[in-house]
Amino acid sequence: MPKHLKKPPLLSKSRFLAGLQCPLRLWYQCYDRQLAREISPGQQALFDTGHEVGELATRRYPGGRLIEEAYYHHAQAVKSTLAAMDNPEIKAIFEAAFVFDGVRIRVDVLERSENGNWNLVEVKSSTSAKKVHLTDLSVQYYVLQGCGLTINRAGILHINNQYVYDGNHLDLESFFSFADLTEDAVLRQKDIPSILNDFKDMLARKTAPTITPSRHCKKPYDCEFWDYCTKGMPEYWVFGLSGIGQPRLDALGEMSVVDIRDIPDSFDLSQLQERIRASVIAQDDYIATELEAELSNVSYPIHFLDFETTGSAIPLYAGTRPYQTIAFQWSDHILSKDGTITHREYLCDGDKDPREEFSQTLIDVLGSQGSIFIYTTYEIGVMQELADGLPHLKDQLTGTFDRFKDLCDIIRKYYYHPKFHGSFSLKSVLPALLPEMSYKNLTIQEGNQASLEYLRMNDPSTPASEKAQIRKDLLIYCGQDTLAMVKIRQTLLERV
Repeated sequence: MPKHLKKPPLLSKSRFLAGLQCPLRLWYQCYDRQLAREISPGQQALFDTGHEVGELATRRYPGGRLIEEAYYHHAQAVKSTLAAMDNPEIKAIFEAAFVFDGVRIRVDVLERSENGNWNLVEVKSSTSAKKVHLTDLSVQYYVLQGCGLTINRAGILHINNQYVYDGNHLDLESFFSFADLTEDAVLRQKDIPSILNDFKDMLARKTAPTITPSRHCKKPYDCEFWDYCTKGMPEYWVFGLSGIGQPRLDALGEMSVVDIRDIPDSFDLSQLQERIRASVIAQDDYIATELEAELSNVSYPIHFLDFETTGSAIPLYAGTRPYQTIAFQWSDHILSKDGTITHREYLCDGDKDPREEFSQTLIDVLGSQGSIFIYTTYEIGVMQELADGLPHLKDQLTGTFDRFKDLCDIIRKYYYHPKFHGSFSLKSVLPALLPEMSYKNLTIQEGNQASLEYLRMNDPSTPASEKAQIRKDLLIYCGQDTLAMVKIRQTLLERV
């Protein structure tokens, strides 16, 4: 145990989940929190969504009382919780605080039931109850039971992704669904004490556990200490072998192989992984004979197309569902046969449902001729959803599908560069081939950020000057994606 601590710190439901994922993650959360990377805008947006959904959930329980003390005033929050429990007029308690066996929790909704019993409700912004949610719920059940409460029902209140918003009134009874997991939570109670004892023993030691970074760092959540734990790994770490699973990583670990260049010739790899290994060892790009034909088999004018979308947990427009993909921006760089390039773009102007306008302007720019390069098939899925929601435009939207060419798929099959480091995303491919076109100089650098900025642009509280700058940044970012595809194709053809 670190010298400045006289006893192991209290655990929480989030720390319990962290310990199950990786004991080292729990250690760092307790003793070395400063090693965590900064919270990204995307992560913060997830937290904000969770809080917003949690506040909506409380409206389903009239007569409820919020325990207002912050998490660092847990002792006082426990006192407030006990006082609320003693008041029969309070039908539900939000953020109820308890502590038992070294674990402190805040319960999303503790609903008063019959005969002095209680219902335990954990609110999640997901669209289903997941395995990790059951673990979360079970820990809370353990603490409540240890504090002397009798739990009548325990479950997850999650979003119903089949609910369709009418544009006027958010029907919370239909928006939420409840998954009763009481029996499952009860069955898990026998395992929790031993798990807690293992965590406490680990946290009482003088040094952190030794854990090698691997797939577990990404499941069920991305570990916030990933950057710190992997900073000493070689540039061509075996984790960068595209598609490699945990059993193969374990096998390499048993052989003390960390660098791709040290993988023996006899080690079983997929065709793609062997291609990556050979490219890294040779420090040269791999070019298949089919690459030129795949890139050249086109009809003009060639379109290079990219979309930006958003998907709010709480529906924004009439006729939409929670988390439904809403396309709000497209960019199209058009290459003519004579080599000239023109650029067309669309970005929804104002807080309105953009689907009709987005689709009609897209149909107009794509016309009826020319190959359409995209990067992954994401755009096809978006267009199919638009077609389903706009029947009068369905034929025009889906009629373009036979013109699409997936540049990512072509590269994955027929090309590799050592600097891809196992990833075929546009953000990995572009700097390897065209380092001068880095996204690092852009205000908006990835799709999730674009989605957040679009919502912020339409927020009434955002100043007009900021709205104008966001619009400019969005246009630059999406335009960069399509120009990048033009340049990548051109570069690959030159290398062939």
